[in-house]
Formats: sequence, structure tokens, C-alpha cells
Amino acid sequence: MEGPTPVSALIHAATLVTAGVFLIIRCSSLFEECPSILSLVAVVGSLTAFFAATVGLVQNDLKKVIAYSTCSQLGFMVFACGLSHYSVALFHLANHALFKALLFLSAGCIIHGLMDEQDLRKMGGTIRLLPMSYIMILIGSLALVGFPFLTGFYSKDVILEVALTKPSSVGNFTHWLGCFGAFCTSFYSFRLIFLTFINITSSNKVYIENAHDAPVKMAVPLMILAVGSIFWGFFSRDAFLGLGTPLFMNTITTSFENLVSIDAEFASSSLKNIPFFLTVLGSVLSFLLINCSFSSKGVVFDYKMTKPYRNLYNFLSKKWHFDQLSSEFIVHRLMNFGYTISFQLLDKGNIEVFGAFGSSMKVLEFSRVTSLKQSGFLFHYSFFMVIGAIFFIALVLAFGLGLSVNCLLFSLLFSYSIFILN
Repeated sequence: MEGPTPVSALIHAATLVTAGVFLIIRCSSLFEECPSILSLVAVVGSLTAFFAATVGLVQNDLKKVIAYSTCSQLGFMVFACGLSHYSVALFHLANHALFKALLFLSAGCIIHGLMDEQDLRKMGGTIRLLPMSYIMILIGSLALVGFPFLTGFYSKDVILEVALTKPSSVGNFTHWLGCFGAFCTSFYSFRLIFLTFINITSSNKVYIENAHDAPVKMAVPLMILAVGSIFWGFFSRDAFLGLGTPLFMNTITTSFENLVSIDAEFASSSLKNIPFFLTVLGSVLSFLLINCSFSSKGVVFDYKMTKPYRNLYNFLSKKWHFDQLSSEFIVHRLMNFGYTISFQLLDKGNIEVFGAFGSSMKVLEFSRVTSLKQSGFLFHYSFFMVIGAIFFIALVLAFGLGLSVNCLLFSLLFSYSIFILN
């Protein structure tokens, strides 16, 4: 789905894509009655978070990078629901709405300022030309990766903490996939910043000459979202997190055996800091590989030309070949079915046999044969009309049939007589 950046900000932050998460939260009482489904939801959510984060590593479209981050964050929300922490998922949903809307609207300012250019490979060196957009993108990206004390930190880290303390294999699986997803999120977020603002420019001269930052009427909403991306998580954390919060009343149901919030509070600090260390590692690795002003171009180029790197890049750029698999095993089979069965057998087969080339042709043939039986002589028609009337009267007198039956017999007899005439 594609659209202008304000529309993307709306559907990725507050509507459409987040509706499924909200539906799971509202149906918490149903999910709590089926632990196996909850485990499935947690596994699928963690796989989604990791898959979308890895695909976002190699995207070159500015909006696609942010869009895949949305898919990854939705995976975090879903596996939080699968771990029976619906309030944490809703908290992350609210936090995500702020910094994701900020990122999309800031991306719109960049695209607008660079004459509708969206390719990251054709940007760079715009930090002085677009300072306000750079600050907004930086704030949104830091909130997205879960930088300490920004909005995303308070919900994203709690999701990983409750996954860590979930006493099951599903909890361990979701925790580690979530941590690797956080690493990928940090990498592609800083990659976006480096390629767009800091690296040596690869843009066209006309784009650089006409580059301009957003006007005031476009900057005011960004500033409001930036304030929310910095402070909202801190001021609202007590309403969403912890035991005994009165915010949800009876709208969320959680079984007592799934309550691990207290365990998460007393988990080991070294384990709690794993996502933070992976986030820092992702940013450092992005700095070393993407920032041309620091890294040696020859070393990086030689590394990127190695076969393992190229295979990994192709694998991720093709979205793990899911599109190829779905095309070959689902789309092509459905199209073949539609052509051979629906079109050739039904549309072109039965419908034509019983329709255009079937019953209608039979009617035309019968009409043609019947018209050839007409002699065109009046005395022939009069003779058979008299014979038919006599036969009709004889039937009435002999059998005493009803008037309607007699009329029907007379009509059939008359028609048959005309047909047999010649």
C-alpha cells in the first residue's frame, strides 16, 4: 500500500495496520482461554518482528525503511499480546504512534525538499540544508530504537523484559528474536540517518541547489510530535504498566498464571541490558559500514563484494523469497486454475455449450426448419384449421375434458398440424 506521507503517517500510526493489535487486546478474555493460541500468537509476532527488521536493513527507499519498521514494531506488539501483556502492547502502540508519525512526516519534508526524491542512494550531505528535518528524524529514530528515557524505551524494553521472565520456551524464543530485531532496528535507523544527512552527497546538482527545509506550517506538527516522542512515555508509563493500574478496569483479562510483571521487576540487570547493548552494537556497526567519512571505502567495498555478503543481501532484498514462493505456489496456481477451469471449462465451455452456441443455436435452427415447413398457401392453412377444430370438438364430446385442457390440446394439435403440413 502506497500513499502520500501524511496518509502513511495516519495509517501506520493510528489506523488500519494497528487495528489488528487492538482487536487482539479487546479479545483478551477469549485468548486467555486457549494457551496454545496465545503461544502461536507470540511466535508469529516475534517472527514478524525479526523478519521485517531484517528486510528493512537493505531497503533503499526512504519510506520503505520506515514502513518495514512499522511491520517490525507491530510484531513486538503482537508477541506482547501472545505473552498475555495486553497493557504493555497497548502502551507500545500509543508510543509507536507518536514517533512513527514523526518519522513519516519528517520523511515527507525531506522528499518535498529534494524535489520528490525518495532513494537513499541519491541523498546525502543534507544536514546543513535540512537541519530541522534532521533533528526530527534523529528524535524519531532514537525513540524507535529505544534510546534510554525516550518514549520508545519505556514500552519496548518492557516487552523484552516480560518475554525474558516468561517461564517457557516461547518466552525465550520471543525474547531472543526481539533482541535481534532491536539490533536490526538500530542498524537500519542509523543507516537511514547516515545515507540521508551525513554521507557525502550522491544527489543531483539541481536537487541540492533547490533543497529547502519545511516551512513553519509543516514544522509545527513535527515539533508537537517530537515533544511527545521525548516525554510521553515517561509521563504515561504508570498508567499502562505495573499492577493495579485503574486505567483498563475490566476491559482486559489476564489469567493469574500469566502475570510475570513482578518477576520482570526483579530480573537480572545484565539480562535486562542485552537489548541496549545490541542496540548500541547496531548503531556502531552501521556507523562503520555506512558512514563514508569514517570508514575506509576500499575495505568496505571489498567486504561488500564477498560472496557471503552478496548472498545475504540478495536474500534479504528478496524478502526471504516469500514473494517468490507465494507467486509460484499460490498466485500462478490460482491463475492457472482460473484459466483452465473457470475460463475454458466454465465460461468458454459449459456456458457457451448451453448458451451462445447451445440452446440459442438450437432455437435458431428450430425456427429455421419450422419456417421452411410453411407452404404459403391459404387453403392449406384453412384445411388444417378445420380439421383441428373438428378434432377438438370430438375430444370434448368424447371425453368431457375441462375447457383449459381442451384449449391446450387444441393449441398443440394446431401447431403440430401446421408443422406437418408440408
